[in-house]
Amino acid sequence: MIKQEYLLNGIRIPNRVLLQPMEGCDCNSDGSPSELTAQKYKKAAASGAGTVWFEANAVCAEGRTNRGQMRLTEENREAFRALLNELREIARQQSGQRQFLVLQLTHSGRQSITPMIAYRNAVYEEKRPLTDENVVSDEYLQTLPALYAKSALLALEVGFDAVDVKACHGYLLAEMLSAFEREGKYGGSFENRARLYLECVKAVKAAVGDRMQVVARLGLSDMVAKPCGFGTTEDGELDLGESDLLVEKLMECGVSMLNVTIGNPYYNPHINRPFRRGAYTPPERAEEGLARFVTVEKHLKQRFPTLAVVGSGLSFYRKELMEISEGLLYDGVCDFVGYGRLWLAYPQFYADYLNGKFDFKKCCVACSKCTELMRAKCVSGCAVFNDYYKKLYEEKVLCKK
Repeated sequence: MIKQEYLLNGIRIPNRVLLQPMEGCDCNSDGSPSELTAQKYKKAAASGAGTVWFEANAVCAEGRTNRGQMRLTEENREAFRALLNELREIARQQSGQRQFLVLQLTHSGRQSITPMIAYRNAVYEEKRPLTDENVVSDEYLQTLPALYAKSALLALEVGFDAVDVKACHGYLLAEMLSAFEREGKYGGSFENRARLYLECVKAVKAAVGDRMQVVARLGLSDMVAKPCGFGTTEDGELDLGESDLLVEKLMECGVSMLNVTIGNPYYNPHINRPFRRGAYTPPERAEEGLARFVTVEKHLKQRFPTLAVVGSGLSFYRKELMEISEGLLYDGVCDFVGYGRLWLAYPQFYADYLNGKFDFKKCCVACSKCTELMRAKCVSGCAVFNDYYKKLYEEKVLCKK
């Protein structure tokens, strides 16, 4: 199954392997790819994966979460075009395939350099207090659909196949979905809370038409108790009622692929990135979190059988990685298997698998050191198997513990 191609609205995707968006915080100050950024994506191009989902690309300067975040603009578009041309050639030489390249569009919201929030969230602000001045106005929110559309057109121009209108992990569009207590047209009812996200999706689709795919990396549940989280009950349990309504509306807007995620890495990272070792002891076993992903993905495929669904949470597996991935595809749980931390640690895992050389000992050990580097305001990568990031981790993280 994993080797099978997939036709997405007539576009041939060569296989079911998808490299998830992994932010490196390593772009140049103008948002263009640095040499570190290029090195990462060159490895992705040579990996044999059918889809490479680029990291979070801010649609505006104030929406960047750090000064090394990716941002495609009119001024730096030639740098992106040159990188994509190089990646296309690497993929052609290595596998003879044309990879499906996705650019993730985002506004960092609460995680922006200067926080911009949908509402005051008591849960998130327990560790990072903010004020009413950080709450964005309706007037500001109304400017965002045009910015998303502009970024999508630039992505189309430089050679991407799709754009992801991202709404997950507590960033602005995702946080709007849980704005139960916000006043005005963007808060309260489901219609109001989903308004901005759907407006952005519609603006993007209107701008690009059928010239590229519009997809979504969507947080189906924050796993934070209502009213501070979306897709969750007041007791903090999974509740996909509104999530289903949102997915239905996204499909009506032309979204063709949904990349599943759950949780908020700034609050409960064990939910969306189950780990073996980390900064704290999680309240659940990793197996529970992995099973939750399967439950949600299976639910989506049963409810929306024509929607292309990307499975997540697979980087935790090591020795059983490919067997479990094949099983999920065979059982119809998802249409693509997505790998995040894994490809930072072992970018050639799929090529090695095809050649009978897969080595599980090179796989991600689920230690979350890549995330620790980000939290230390450093460029991020695998601090176990990559000597550059290993040294950086020793200098910037371990020395402060």
